[in-house]
Amino acid sequence: MSLLVQKYGGTSVGTIERIEAVAEKVAGFRAQGHDMVVVVSAMSGETNRLIALAKDIQETPDPREMDVLVSTGEQVTIALLCMALKKRGCDARSYTGSQVRILTDSAHTKARIQEIDEANMRADLNAGRVVVVAGFQGVDDSGNITTLGRGGSDTTGVALAAALKADECQIYTDVDGVYTTDPRVVEKARRLEKITFEEMLEMASLGSKVLQIRSVEFAGKYNVPLRVLSSFKDGPGTLITLDEEDSTMEQPVVSGIAFNRDEAKITLAGIPDTPGIASKILAPVGKANIEVDVIVQNVGADNTTDLTFTVNRGDMKKAVDLLAGVAQEIGAREVISDDGIAKVSIVGVGMRSHAGVASTMFTALAEEGINIQMITTSEIKISVIISEKYLELAVRTLHSAFGLDAESAQA
Repeated sequence: MSLLVQKYGGTSVGTIERIEAVAEKVAGFRAQGHDMVVVVSAMSGETNRLIALAKDIQETPDPREMDVLVSTGEQVTIALLCMALKKRGCDARSYTGSQVRILTDSAHTKARIQEIDEANMRADLNAGRVVVVAGFQGVDDSGNITTLGRGGSDTTGVALAAALKADECQIYTDVDGVYTTDPRVVEKARRLEKITFEEMLEMASLGSKVLQIRSVEFAGKYNVPLRVLSSFKDGPGTLITLDEEDSTMEQPVVSGIAFNRDEAKITLAGIPDTPGIASKILAPVGKANIEVDVIVQNVGADNTTDLTFTVNRGDMKKAVDLLAGVAQEIGAREVISDDGIAKVSIVGVGMRSHAGVASTMFTALAEEGINIQMITTSEIKISVIISEKYLELAVRTLHSAFGLDAESAQA
């Protein structure tokens, strides 16, 4: 049978009843003859509770001690799940990240995995045990506990699957797969049977919250078949694979619509049109650890230019304050900001081989009176910045325009 790595998130193990349900599911797979490695998150709300405790003591908690603190959440879950499995006559053994020896760098609260020693896990699997591993955590060369950042349990699951050469890594969550867009915005959104790593990376980076982007990158790099499933109802979920595996099938032009409300736009107007001016503006922004997304530069007839770019909405004030001084230094006329925008994107590997995708998108938005403020593209995506008040209308319009509505797909 298969070697499966399953990851269960915080909502999936949020109560004793849910932990019992996960144990029942895992024991069922084991009874079918599968070798099982299970990665779990802390119970829902527990990590936030621990962070709040730390901040009650230190406004900016010490990173090393913060990792020691928050890693305890997963330790509770692995022990409880092993107890639930043993109650069902299914032998199991729990491991913290350091007991597996998930070796990471020393960047506390955002560590990256460097190496995994799978020897202990393989010994337990050979002995017929279920291996239950704490997600989100590892250990550095000096023996310090580290954590991988929020959502890091997905990365743990994929990394273990890669190290063990598992047949599949299954991510159990509160949704039953990857949808063409958020079903809360578009009722006619449908679950995708398959999606490529490349498409999933774009969807995750553009606002889809189904999977943590680092886990998708890891799975793509090591070619780990990744499946998203629901903890609460049975179903096939969505399989995320390499593009080549679907080469015999005609790819849809657009696989999904992603969107992000967490956007703000900043414009430096009346900038001297001279070489290196963009660097003088964007270098200080990057140095302040503010991520810049879409960038557009317009040159006017008066030998000045306007530079517009987007940042996370929470970074807008910090960026504007920083750029006030930059504007004076370079002789810009003014700094203008707008946090009433959103980004909408179409994603699909089929766009590589189909012409007219952009015109279809722009025409559909124009017919609804939705003005496009900025545009950015890659081989498999087109993103537009629009007024936030038109976000949901834009998503519904594009979902229909590209034939993604449930009845369109069945027709």
